[in-house]
Amino acid sequence: MAAPAGGAEAALAAALADVPGLSRLLEIDPYLKPYAGDFQRRYKLFTQTLKNIEEREGGIDKFSKSYETFGVHRCADGGLYCKEWAPGAEGVFLTGDFSGWNPFSYPYKKLEYGKWELYIPPKQNKSSVVPHGSKLKVVITSKSGEILYRISPWAKYVVREGDNVNYDWIQWDPELSYQFKHSRPTKPKGLRIYESHVGISSHEGKVASYKHFTCNVLPRIKDLGYNCIQLMAIMEHAYYASFGYQVTSFFAASSRYGTPDELKELVDTAHSMGITVLLDVVHSHASKNSEDGLNKFDGTDSCYFHSGPRGNHDLWDSRLFAYSSWEVLRFLLSNLRWWLEEYGFDGFRFDGVTSMLYHHHGMGQGFSGDYSEYFGLQVDEDSLVYLMLANHLVHLIFPDCITIAEDVSGMPALCCPITQGGGGFDYRLAMAIPDKWIQILKEFKDEDWNMGNIVHTLINRRYLEKCIAYAESHDQALVGDKSLAFRLMDAEMYTNMSVLSPLTLVIDRGIQLHKMIRLITHALGGEGYLNFMGKCVLSILNINFRIVLDTDEEKYGGHQRVDHNTDFISGAFEHNGCPCSLLVSIFREKKFLSVFRRFLNL
Repeated sequence: MAAPAGGAEAALAAALADVPGLSRLLEIDPYLKPYAGDFQRRYKLFTQTLKNIEEREGGIDKFSKSYETFGVHRCADGGLYCKEWAPGAEGVFLTGDFSGWNPFSYPYKKLEYGKWELYIPPKQNKSSVVPHGSKLKVVITSKSGEILYRISPWAKYVVREGDNVNYDWIQWDPELSYQFKHSRPTKPKGLRIYESHVGISSHEGKVASYKHFTCNVLPRIKDLGYNCIQLMAIMEHAYYASFGYQVTSFFAASSRYGTPDELKELVDTAHSMGITVLLDVVHSHASKNSEDGLNKFDGTDSCYFHSGPRGNHDLWDSRLFAYSSWEVLRFLLSNLRWWLEEYGFDGFRFDGVTSMLYHHHGMGQGFSGDYSEYFGLQVDEDSLVYLMLANHLVHLIFPDCITIAEDVSGMPALCCPITQGGGGFDYRLAMAIPDKWIQILKEFKDEDWNMGNIVHTLINRRYLEKCIAYAESHDQALVGDKSLAFRLMDAEMYTNMSVLSPLTLVIDRGIQLHKMIRLITHALGGEGYLNFMGKCVLSILNINFRIVLDTDEEKYGGHQRVDHNTDFISGAFEHNGCPCSLLVSIFREKKFLSVFRRFLNL
């Protein structure tokens, strides 16, 4: 909230004294000066939380390794150490096939602050009582006397067998785990991201595997010129049609596609090709499932979430984390570190950041750009401080870590350094661009396209806050929406896309505009570029958990090379030092066709 006029100078001076780099931020954008107090308060909350973690937990480095103690772990002596946080529980027990499913054979001991622990000695031969592959459940007795069977929030592997509705928690503890062979690639100067869903990466009518993706898809991604993949739907989710955005087990890699070791092999193989691997991480909300999710883990409405209406996202029908809770911070920060350390991911695309930033979750908000929309009581500063902590942590562990915010609001300084009072993200998604292309294709004839308006949308971003541009992503390709190619060519894509069919004006126009849309988006839209899998092949339909891969080059005449050629053009301009300002001038003067024609024909 802006400071009153009389105390503005004093408030500004105090903010500048407390936030080391705030003066630089205000130098870049003087219109933020009235909100210096907001940046000061956010930064103070961040530094105070860090200090509290240091004093109580020995630092954020140790705090974020809590996955080493929470959950179920085999000890060096062959015994089993178990630990959970269930503040609302009356009693906690471990059961499974190892105990004949007796629910009360192994009770946990109650500790302070809602924590519970259990140690199970090894067998006489020093082997574990709970071997690799055992089925487990945490049994919770609630204050009201209910007996609840739950999956540990820290479970590393869960599977759904046969016609079972719910997932089973499997103890993943192999004698020999996958050993990475390749180091992380150098952080790309310019990101070219291939957004991917492992399950729909095959033309067959089944869920594809990590192995399939590693052997068949990664080589094509490399050949098409991408230097980064962004994997979605990896964190385990009971509802497949949610595209991975209704997470039930945050530490478990989805077993639909294979084992944890097979995912590690995928990441390792990508690294061997020089490809950076990002995880689409969902910390903005969680599934409402209770038997195989986090919801009501200890029998209460709260635990990991806010209680009452604040803990529910009405539009997504999901639960919302209580980011100010100490144990929620432990859980989420440890989750980020787990994916970096255990699976070798190089960074994250944070889903649903707009929902996290505001108490209204962005619902019913137009975000006109007025700065008052980004400050004041509507901002959820607990969530914002968590995001600052998350960015601080991952860049502390791996300085080359990449973080991308999915924020539609355009919050100022979200991608500025934390020391300036910013959120600490490396990039944000340029979410206005795909909406602009959809609007143009729906509302305007070709001859009425306003290049000035298009260019304005493409370059309308905050100075020194990097963006990832894209013409379409999974959001535009989901069931119920249309791909750009389908909007351009509609039903003729069913009959006239093949080189074995006569070329029609509709197909010819559609292919050329499809190329130009991607080219200008890549050239002007941001400091990085993203494309969703299958959209480099002018795919016929929206994505419906199955795609046709770009393998039939003879039939489709090389249309799958669109993004490869675009990358070549981008590289040619970068190599020749063509400045962005010149490109803007070219496009605004409607000379883009003649300038790029020779590149498109290469």
